[in-house]
Formats: sequence, structure tokens, C-alpha cells
Amino acid sequence: MSRPDLVFVGGSIFVGGRSRAGGVAVRGGRIAAVGPDVGELAGPGTAVVDLAGGLLLPGFTDAHVHPVYAGIQLLGCTLDREADAAGYVDSVRAYAAAHPDQLWIRGGGWSMEAFPGGTPRKEPLDEAVPDRPVYLPNRDYHGAWVNSRALALAGVDRHTPDPPDGRVERDPDGTPTGMLHEGAALLVGRLLPELTERDLDTAFDLAQRHLFALGVTGWQDAIVGSYLGQPDPLATYLRADADGRLRARVTGALWWDRERGLDQLDDLRERRTTGRRFSTPAVKIMLDGVAENFTAAMTRPYRDAHGHATGNAGLSFVDPEALREYVTRLDAEGFQVHFHALGDRAVREALDAVEAARTRNGPGGGRHHLAHLQVVQPADVARFARLGAAANMQPLWACHEPQMDELTIPFLGEGLAARQYPFGDLHRAGAHLAAGSDWPVSSPDPLWGVKVAVTRVAPGESEPPFLPEQALDLSTALTAYTAGSAWVTHQERVCGALEVGLAADLVALDRDPFAGPAEEIDRARVVHTYVDGQRVH
Repeated sequence: MSRPDLVFVGGSIFVGGRSRAGGVAVRGGRIAAVGPDVGELAGPGTAVVDLAGGLLLPGFTDAHVHPVYAGIQLLGCTLDREADAAGYVDSVRAYAAAHPDQLWIRGGGWSMEAFPGGTPRKEPLDEAVPDRPVYLPNRDYHGAWVNSRALALAGVDRHTPDPPDGRVERDPDGTPTGMLHEGAALLVGRLLPELTERDLDTAFDLAQRHLFALGVTGWQDAIVGSYLGQPDPLATYLRADADGRLRARVTGALWWDRERGLDQLDDLRERRTTGRRFSTPAVKIMLDGVAENFTAAMTRPYRDAHGHATGNAGLSFVDPEALREYVTRLDAEGFQVHFHALGDRAVREALDAVEAARTRNGPGGGRHHLAHLQVVQPADVARFARLGAAANMQPLWACHEPQMDELTIPFLGEGLAARQYPFGDLHRAGAHLAAGSDWPVSSPDPLWGVKVAVTRVAPGESEPPFLPEQALDLSTALTAYTAGSAWVTHQERVCGALEVGLAADLVALDRDPFAGPAEEIDRARVVHTYVDGQRVH
């Protein structure tokens, strides 16, 4: 064979679901050889990378992420570096003072547990920024914190009704407090000034660099559309693909407008694209909200602060009967459907829709997948494998942390808290597992997610494991972040494994996580990241 352009030696490789001594040779951007003796293939012009005892893996693929939105947040008033309400307000005040020409103060990333009941009020923002509107989505992008100026510009007052898919937080007299949940955030978000192409390109470039630094070489953007005041990233991806700035392999899930029905099919067909490194094979349907604000769709009512059942079991954003028809039509059109399904009722409604599509269209169909899966009933676990529906996990959430322990567990209906993030059950039942981060909702570091998937303990913490019977082994967790997510994004014939002929999308770690305790998985660091055999980090 011809001499390789590049060889990796002196460490271990992740092959066949395990770590073993060996290396990888690369020629022409593709993997040319895998095994223990690849160093012998090197010639005078071959670049040699010494793994120094570390582990070489396929590049990670994030199956559910929002990089452009994350980049926008990083360029604005980002709050994810602060830990409490006072820090958030100080950051907003400082940002406004440093940007006197900005008509709106926008950014986000705050956490609900920093506020009583998870809901901040407008008055601290009014004091920090009295003269301009402020719009700050929380870290999960299921609500926004706004000031009085923003509410006034939007005409939102005690007489404004809640939208069908959201809620305005109010004082007893009906006056808005400054917290807008779910679709209610659009009451203000629709007024945000449009960002320029330059702003969006900068946001994309920043996000791609950050993901490369974490070993992520491909991803699925989980919302290609406008959402809660955030701009549609489609044109940004198309520009980056056309001018060569897009180096990762990216698929996008086109946003399903839940205020419309099948009349939007023509629009989706027009927006479906297949480019050099970017395509849009999926449609994203958000079925419910999140548990912390009681909008995730559950089979049992939420409890109040005294432990008593309420009359609220969350919201189904899409009528279940209509959903079955929508998914059947999308499946027939060749789209895969990416569901946001967090509560157990939403999970069941999504699986019912996939089953309807399989019944009418046959078993081939799209690679439909359900993301988040916070609560899943045992009766529905086995349906994933039977229906060919993938479980798109965000494992970093499956641990004890304040938002879980203070804002979720005490309020879930009877028996639901013990059904959270059942990744172990899904794996044992044969479900196809993919993994993602939901960045900027949470960290995009795959090794953090892998650590929690294996230990059910948050990085850097020593809390008791959260439902430890649902833990995955290290091999399964890494496979979900590589081959599993590559399959969901239709890239399994291109990347996702260390196999001869696949693209040399690779990540080199400074250590082999298999060689140490599971509690130290998140201590591993990315040394190099390669795409098509070219170093990008």
C-alpha cells in the first residue's frame, strides 16, 4: 500500500466497543489501517502523532445541540458563568454599561434554582437596566426573564391572556412578574432586533471552534428555524458550507411550527437541502416543555409545594391525534422526525405517532428519535426497539443537582421520580442509543456526559448516584456518542468508528478512560481533534 499521510501510535484505540493497544493510519483523509503495527507503515513523509498512552476514538457526534444559538449567547450577555441571582444582575448591569449603543440587552444562560420557585422577577432587571428592554432566556431555553421595559414594549399586562403553549408568571392581581414560560416568551421575543449575517457567522465560527476543542466533529442542530426570538440558522449553515468554513459534518432538524398543520409540508420540502457538509433530513417536533416549570407532559398531575396533587399534568403542545397524522405524512415524505419528548405522556404520544407511521407506511421509514426522555414508563421502554425509534439521550442531566433535587423531584406525581432517565433499561431492551448535550442548555463536553451516563453523578461532585440501576457501561456510553449518533445523523457510512475506509474524523485524549476509575472519566482532556485527517484543534 502507499505510505500513509498520518499515523497515530503509542496509545490505545477504541475499536469493537473496547480499548486495546494499537494505532491508526490515515491516507487521503480516510482511515487506511487500524491495528497494533501501523507505525511500521510510516514513510519519510508521514506525520507521526504519539498518543503518549492516551486513547484515540472516532470524533464525537452530538445528536442534539444548538451551536448557533450557543454562539449568539456567548456574544451577548452570557450568564452561565454566574451561580446566583446577585451575580446574574451584576453581570446584566455591567454588560449594559459596556454596551450603551445596544437597543436591547439580550443573552441568557441563567439557572432556575437561583430563584425562589425557579422564577425570577422583573424588579432587579428594572434597577440594573431601567432605560432599555432586557430579554434573557434561561439555560434550558424554555422561558425568558424580562424587565418592565420589555413587557411594556410588547404590550404584555394583567389583561394579556396566556398563549396555548405557554404561561405568563403573574402576581395575585394578574400583573406579569417578568418570567415568561415556553411560548409566552415569544410575546416579547418577537420584538428582538434581527442579528446581522456577520453576527450569525461569528456566532457559528465561535461555536464550531468550541466543539472541535471538545472532540466533537459532527452534530445535529436540533432546531433549524426561529425559536423564542432566536433567528433561523439555516442561512448561516448554508453560507458556512458554501464558503468552506463548515468543517464538521452537520445535519439539521427543520422546525415544525406547532401553530400550523400539514399546510407547512411544502415549506419543509423547500427547506430540505443536501450540501457538501450540511443537510436537513429531519423535522423537529416539540411535544412538551420541561418539568421545572410544570409544562412537561406527564401521565399524572404535578404536586404542589405541600405534596398535594394539582390539576396540572403539563402541556401537550401538539394534539396527539393530529401528531399521528403529521408523523405518518412526514415519514412518507422521507423525513425523519426528531421529537422533544420529556414527560412520560409526551414519550408515549411520540411512540404512538411512530407506530402509526410504521403501520401505514411499513417498517423501513425514517430514523425517528426521541430526545430528552426524562420520564419513561416501563411499558413504553420496549417499544423503542420494536418500533425502531432511537433514544436520543442527554445523559449529563441524569444526576443529583439543584434543579433536579429542588425543582423537579418534589413536584413530580406519584411514582414518576423513579422513572427518570432510564438509559439502562432502554439499553437492556435493545433500543438504539444516541447521545447529545443540548448546548447551550448544558455543557457540550461529551466526556462530562459519558461520566454521568456511567456513574449517574455530576462532574466534580460526590453526591450519591441518581438511580444507579440506570447507569451504562463506558463502552456503551462512548458508542452512543460516536457510532450511535452517527447512525441517527445518517453518517454511519462516513464516520463514527475506527474502520478502514471511513473518514479520519478522530479525537485523541490525554489518557485512556478505560484504564482508570469511572469517577475520573471527566478528567480526560482532548489533545487533538481531526476532521478528514486534518487537525482542527
